Amino acid sequence: INLSLVFCRQKEALKSRLERFTLSNPDVTNIKILVAGQIGAGKSSFINSVICAFQGEIVCVAIAETLESGASHSFTRRLKAHHIRSADAELPFEICDIIGLEPANISEREPDDIVKAIYGHVKEGYKFSEEKTLASGDEHYNETPSLSDQAFCLVYVIDANTFNLCKDEIIVQKLRKIRQKISENGIPQVIVMTKVDKACPLVENDLRKIYTSKRIKEIMELCSAKVGVPMNHIFPVKNYHNEIDTDDDVDVLILKAFDQIVRSANARLSNGASNL
Repeated sequence: INLSLVFCRQKEALKSRLERFTLSNPDVTNIKILVAGQIGAGKSSFINSVICAFQGEIVCVAIAETLESGASHSFTRRLKAHHIRSADAELPFEICDIIGLEPANISEREPDDIVKAIYGHVKEGYKFSEEKTLASGDEHYNETPSLSDQAFCLVYVIDANTFNLCKDEIIVQKLRKIRQKISENGIPQVIVMTKVDKACPLVENDLRKIYTSKRIKEIMELCSAKVGVPMNHIFPVKNYHNEIDTDDDVDVLILKAFDQIVRSANARLSNGASNL
């Protein structure tokens, strides 16, 4: 069996399915997906990688921080929506980048702002404050969000290489806080587990070993237990970071994750989303 050909066909099948995708509600033009997670875990890089997989070339629309910077503050400070194009067509998906969760003090501010963004109360371009949460009456607060303003899936981006470190307990608490606040309204949540090549030497040598790696499975199980997201909603991926060309093996993992994200969001949209 020519595995390269198999992965190429799998990638094209996933792309084709997403290109033909139709939304479950005719009143919504783009289905909005919010991407949250640890600082430096690769939120912006995941968004770029999704766009790269569709474009067939390396692009950088979400400004991503370098892995080596080791910053203690989120590089993304403003709510920014990114549209997905394939060839010359714009697809009905919108991925929103949001401030990263910091492993510092456990405060209500970050989770509150993220929950407000999910429900469409945060206008694009809003600069997140380190001191206070966005409140009703602010010029960037949307008092009456439409369906198109709301997000129908929350993606947690988690670094597989560092997730089991003690400092991430605060991140887990923040994620669980967000999860509690949105689960009651049926908002689906997906974990995208990045940097799998750094977490497992087997996967670093061959990305196709990702689903047979015991180490990757252990980290997925840990994520599931700590955050509360089921295993079938956790997707290990490798983001594009310093590559100059796209790769079918990387694209298949990215598109598999994105396909599940979109389908989860669309299911929520069809299930009476107006009651958010």
